[in-house]
Amino acid sequence: MTSLDLTLTGAEVLLPEDGLSRCDLSMAEGVIQQDRTGRRVDLTGYLVLPGIVDLHGDGFERHIAPRRGAMKQMNEGILAAEAELAANGITTAVLAQFYSWEGGVRGPEFAAQVFQAIAAVKNSTVTDLIPQLRFETNMLGDYEGLAHRIAEWQVPYVVFNDHLPHDRLEQGKKPPRLTGQALKAGRNPDAHFEMLLNMHARRNEVPAAVEALSAELVSMGVRLGSHDDTTAETRAWWRDRGVRIAEFPETLEAAEAARSAGDHVILGSPNVVRGGSHKGNASAVELIAMGLCDALASDYHYPSPRRAALMLAKTGLLDLAGAWALVSSGPARVLDMQDRGTLAPGKRADLVILDADTHRVAATLAGGRVSYMSGDIAARFLG
Repeated sequence: MTSLDLTLTGAEVLLPEDGLSRCDLSMAEGVIQQDRTGRRVDLTGYLVLPGIVDLHGDGFERHIAPRRGAMKQMNEGILAAEAELAANGITTAVLAQFYSWEGGVRGPEFAAQVFQAIAAVKNSTVTDLIPQLRFETNMLGDYEGLAHRIAEWQVPYVVFNDHLPHDRLEQGKKPPRLTGQALKAGRNPDAHFEMLLNMHARRNEVPAAVEALSAELVSMGVRLGSHDDTTAETRAWWRDRGVRIAEFPETLEAAEAARSAGDHVILGSPNVVRGGSHKGNASAVELIAMGLCDALASDYHYPSPRRAALMLAKTGLLDLAGAWALVSSGPARVLDMQDRGTLAPGKRADLVILDADTHRVAATLAGGRVSYMSGDIAARFLG
């Protein structure tokens, strides 16, 4: 795969130690170069920032299943999702796929198809695509052989979820929207409700099953995360089982517990853009101000990481370097990807170019290859 051999001039470049500086940035063989190389491209009027590393996003669902039965070619859906990722400055993307009792696009059979499609296309995409399995822990019948399937699917990152409405099930009440949920999963609503009640009744069996599965996954080198932690005790329980990433902790207590123990804390960038959680959970902005965030993820909206970082810088909560680190070098550290996240010599040439006035994405390059380019900037690259 051929990468560009260029020196970008005239732009303001976000450097790891100097912050935003007007300087040249050279790339060749897919990495940032120390010395000037190749043809010069004048990018006066633009900002050059490290490419965005998105640690958790399920916005690709709309591409692989825009309507029930509409997407017959899963590979095409993943490629369409890559186009959206690149248009939003994302150069490394963790695609978060549910493995859930909810069924439909979140069911086990659909998950297998998604992971197979990612494996089929990832060597032909410019954006680095990483599959993540979001496993619903109450699916006790699915634990046996799951680690083997995860290996077959080439999934390096697993997150444990529990989205059962335990409070309502404890009272024997049907959850809201149960009928629609059941029909999407292809189940009779009464049978669906009975399934939920049975899973709830066996909840005390879940910890032992999780413990055995997480131990097996840790031995395989799979990265593990928990989702929506609410208490320090919950976070400690996960940590003791090798689950060192806290995705979207719902409370200050859980975020503080993760940080104090050296666990990684991932927050949702839509929470920053919205000014708060749509579910009324802890404010991402407040947690960031307290230093309780390692990375911001797109969650369900791919434009949000860029927008969130720029908002944090505009409000003065962080400088641009600190804000942008939450979507570049921070998530790269969480994934232990030491080859990306900053525009330093020897690092991958992953970068996003923004219009200096509008902050719109003008171009995205991953590994020195163009994944997105739009508007007048194309004429500058084409010379």
